[in-house]
Amino acid sequence: MTIRPESRETHTMSMTFGTVITPRSGAEWVRAVQSAEQQGYRTILLPDTLDTPSPFPTLAAAAAVTTTIRLRPNVLAAPLRTPAATVRETAALQLLSDRRFELGIGSGRPDASAEAERLGMPWGSAARRREQLIATVHAVREQVDPALPIIVAANGPRMLTVAAGFADRVLLAAGPDATEADLAEMVRIVRDNTDRDVRFTHQLVGIGDELPFWLSKRLGLTADGLRAGGSAGVLDGDPATVAEVLEYRREKYGIDELIVPGELAEAFAPALALFTNQTV
Repeated sequence: MTIRPESRETHTMSMTFGTVITPRSGAEWVRAVQSAEQQGYRTILLPDTLDTPSPFPTLAAAAAVTTTIRLRPNVLAAPLRTPAATVRETAALQLLSDRRFELGIGSGRPDASAEAERLGMPWGSAARRREQLIATVHAVREQVDPALPIIVAANGPRMLTVAAGFADRVLLAAGPDATEADLAEMVRIVRDNTDRDVRFTHQLVGIGDELPFWLSKRLGLTADGLRAGGSAGVLDGDPATVAEVLEYRREKYGIDELIVPGELAEAFAPALALFTNQTV
């Protein structure tokens, strides 16, 4: 990939950044979300799994101790709740956050069927789960006032086509080894199925030599190995180079939001500072 020359000076917020944080205690959660706000992150994101705290009350706690940062589940699994339940919780977060809540939602990870069983919820086919997602988003749009952004996680062609129909933003839920060509194809599918200006989000996989624990220890991946395979989610450790790559993808593909795993926040801080007029 040829990167066009860019200024190595501070980039105004042409890109926005979110960070995924998992609380370990109430006091630690307060410190973490306030620190993220001070560092210049636009959004706090929280996973929706049975191994992590429920995103709605946890994000409500974050709303109470912050003033500007936005709040988003990353991402809500539509099959784990009825549309009515999601509407109720979403409306509460919109109220408590003073309109800072964003609904990140998807049809559910393939391995989340066991979680649905534990919750007593049906886990249908992929087609049925897509229908549940559409029904939930429709209910939220009809019943939650004021309206809020809907960010849909999508990977395969069918889900990308569905998301193109109604998402305000699409999270490109690509695997850690996805290449830039893979991202480009995902963007193409969405753009071919809508005439709206949908924007895109991608998640950081690694920076420099650092990967999150679950990738390095549980999956046995390395930054060098992923980089050798052309992983688009593994970025160079040099902040200016990171900024150039992100700006290139923003202009070419409309990928104007990057999600940073909390474990990589320290390593990513120098690059973030280039976009937020801060020093590190």
